[in-house]
Amino acid sequence: MDESASRPVAAVLWMVLTGILFVGVTAVIKHVGTDLPAAESAFLRYSLGLVFLIPMMKPMLRAARNAKTLGLFAVRGLFHGLGMILWFYGMTRIPIAEVTAINYVSPVFITIGAALFLGEKLAARRITAIAVALIGALIILRPGIREVSSGHLAMVATSMLFAVSFLVAKAVSARAEPLAVVGMLSLGVTICLTPFAIAVWVTPTLTQVGWMFVAACIATLGHYTMTKAFMSAPMAVTQPVAFLQLIWAVLFGIAFFDEPADIWVIIGGGTIMASISFMTWREAVLKRKSVTTTPDAVKL
Repeated sequence: MDESASRPVAAVLWMVLTGILFVGVTAVIKHVGTDLPAAESAFLRYSLGLVFLIPMMKPMLRAARNAKTLGLFAVRGLFHGLGMILWFYGMTRIPIAEVTAINYVSPVFITIGAALFLGEKLAARRITAIAVALIGALIILRPGIREVSSGHLAMVATSMLFAVSFLVAKAVSARAEPLAVVGMLSLGVTICLTPFAIAVWVTPTLTQVGWMFVAACIATLGHYTMTKAFMSAPMAVTQPVAFLQLIWAVLFGIAFFDEPADIWVIIGGGTIMASISFMTWREAVLKRKSVTTTPDAVKL
């Protein structure tokens, strides 16, 4: 992104709104509860959101002409779909704040995966940030001190699966337009979830369908505002603001679900976010130095 075109205040405001919207999605799903199986809830959320794909049809069809690109879309849809099942399962069984805090671990798995599969180097700063983030995760889970439930394990697995989805998205973004990448994800996840939803299908009420559509609308709006934030300023500006999402989650939990604030979750989430923010900031600094030194290198 052109630094001269950066609008940090706008980016921060867009990112604040993004965090509120994404926590809102979690709150809606938690409100629906466990009356619907996780796979069915995830399927309804994505299938009801397919209406938003209409403006994306042309770039999606263009991208689908390439067999390798289509294969990457299918792989991403599978991993993201499985992650969504576990995410819907976990969020109805543990507090909203814990769901949000554990999700912060995903960038750690992305960094490790990029080193293993994309050949990116793990510099000392990255290794340190990963170690600190994992300590933060242990602070949240506190194994041996309290029971680590199936909901916690589901959210950790979700972070891993979403990391794979992100890495595939990075690979496919060089082969397809952004609208196609977004649209094919929704379509691929819906297809992946279909057999799982059929296997556990429970006829939903109109109210439940309505809430799932609300979740789809809020999630779509959240992805839009997040894109606006990324367009307004570099990641080094927007990434630290994502920590506020944990604050919104704590407030939502207290206000709507009678979930008391857990200081260890806040400390652990803050530790993870601090490490990721440092890594993002450091990468931005190094990238800026590389750009500014390139002309001198050419002159030599």
